[in-house]
Amino acid sequence: MQDNLQVTMDEFLPLRDVVFNTLRQAILTGELKPGERLMEIHLANKLGVSRTPIREAIRKLELEGLVTMIPRRGAEVAQITEKSMNDVLEVRRAMDALCVELACDRITPEELQDLKKACDTFEAAVKTDDIKQIAQADVALHDIIVQATGNQRLIQLVNNLSEQMYRYRFEYIKDFSQHERLVEEHKVIYESIVKKDKETASNMAKVHIDNQKKAIIRQIRLEREKNK
Repeated sequence: MQDNLQVTMDEFLPLRDVVFNTLRQAILTGELKPGERLMEIHLANKLGVSRTPIREAIRKLELEGLVTMIPRRGAEVAQITEKSMNDVLEVRRAMDALCVELACDRITPEELQDLKKACDTFEAAVKTDDIKQIAQADVALHDIIVQATGNQRLIQLVNNLSEQMYRYRFEYIKDFSQHERLVEEHKVIYESIVKKDKETASNMAKVHIDNQKKAIIRQIRLEREKNK
């Protein structure tokens, strides 16, 4: 998959950050797959850079938990394990429930309008079967709810977790059988916020994460079986 990689230059960013962002995005979207080796020379040639920014990027990705160093093999894209997924989703479940409860009290009419549009955009994205587009529409929808809390510390915590979450969300969205369920869950969350029904909103936010967890575990186990 490394042959599809392309670096997008940004005149405001140092080269090492551009390389880091390129590799990070490729891992988060599954372009670089779990277990795939990251070979410095190959990546340097592919991206048209020296090995130094590649090495620095790999080191930073290791700190983020997206890359694992294997003795005698070098750097590999970190596996998506049930344990790492559980750790992330446990925290996200609690934060999402809090976000929708606060949004029930604090969302503005404009944000409510944006949320309705985001639900419609997500439904339209699902019909395209374009995984990247569906994932982006999902992120945009949840971002509106998070911003509506007006709690800067909570927004910061959710944002810190979102990058890790994006990887799992991508795994979930690959399961096309779940798309209609996602659309319905978003509708229930939206309608509950409109009615300021905190209990239903909070319960559905938790169910939303629980269903993702089940589907991702299925995907992880399928991959494991395939690679046996």
